[in-house]
Amino acid sequence: MKKFEYMEKYGYEQLVFFHDEATGLKGITCIHNTQLGPSLGGTRLWNYDNEDEATIDVLRLARGMTFKAAAAGLNLGGGKTVLIGDAENVKSEGYFRALGRYVQTLNGRYITAEDINVGTKDLDFVNMETDYVVGLAHKSGNPSPKTALGAFHGIRASLKAVFGSSKIEGKTFAVQGAGQTGDFLIGYLREAKAKKIYFTEINDKHIKKINEKYPDVDFVKPDDIYGLDVDVFAPCALGAVINDKTIKQLQCKIVAGTANNVPEDEEKHSQALKDKGILYAPDFVINAGGLINVYHELQGYNENNAVNDIKKIYDRLDAIYTIARDNDVHTQQAALMFAEERIKLISRVRSNFVKRG
Repeated sequence: MKKFEYMEKYGYEQLVFFHDEATGLKGITCIHNTQLGPSLGGTRLWNYDNEDEATIDVLRLARGMTFKAAAAGLNLGGGKTVLIGDAENVKSEGYFRALGRYVQTLNGRYITAEDINVGTKDLDFVNMETDYVVGLAHKSGNPSPKTALGAFHGIRASLKAVFGSSKIEGKTFAVQGAGQTGDFLIGYLREAKAKKIYFTEINDKHIKKINEKYPDVDFVKPDDIYGLDVDVFAPCALGAVINDKTIKQLQCKIVAGTANNVPEDEEKHSQALKDKGILYAPDFVINAGGLINVYHELQGYNENNAVNDIKKIYDRLDAIYTIARDNDVHTQQAALMFAEERIKLISRVRSNFVKRG
């Protein structure tokens, strides 16, 4: 992989590889942009096939965090960490304390949080070695319910754009992934009287959990989730699930979920959804609830204030859909326009030095 060429093309600031001999920790931290503030993004632990796969993932995720923070109105930049390993075998106190020490070396340019296979208990160990961590159990806690809440309100905005009403009642949903955010999203949809919900999942433990918790929610095989005749397809697992193969299968009216980097090719597949008449809720806007929630830790956490900010995802998507219609562009491009305008504006505002305190 030509790393510098990729970084130059998409405006990255920093890519850091680290290894701890004592614990076997192997990871990469990427800082995409810090024009609005310090970069923030979770740490993902995944058994990547190779180092290039991990590098591409952290680069894409960090860039997505930049736009997510900007579109959410937060004074943060975008960053991310990926750890390479099998979560069943590598996790320990020493492993995550070693991670904390590497986060500390970045001196506040990057703030970490939880992501796939990294939870609040793990972050407590990270916090023993660095203050640059959010989503702690004794503060805002697990961000997954708030990510799902933001997606819920984003789905409401999407339903309004397509059907003229934001009501969940009477609508049908296919949820891909039910480990964390998908589980909570299913709960919110049921409470709002969704007509029918289907789900898929590859982890037997999570399948059993959903079957027991929500007996009226039907399981389908992973390959069958795309072709269901539903109103909303909600990807809540890994990214790149909207691609040449899956777009042909889609029968939904809306794609809106909590996963990151949903289109495999950001430009090509966002346009393909538009051409097919499917409304796409840009992932970095609709799934910002968890980021908004942990950001409030930096301000002094108050759950009511965080929830009020998360509900604004509805209004932001409404504005983005208007930009897309007015400019005849796909919604991903409209969301980038929305985020980039804020980055440019605040960068100009901060062009002069003002001493505080």
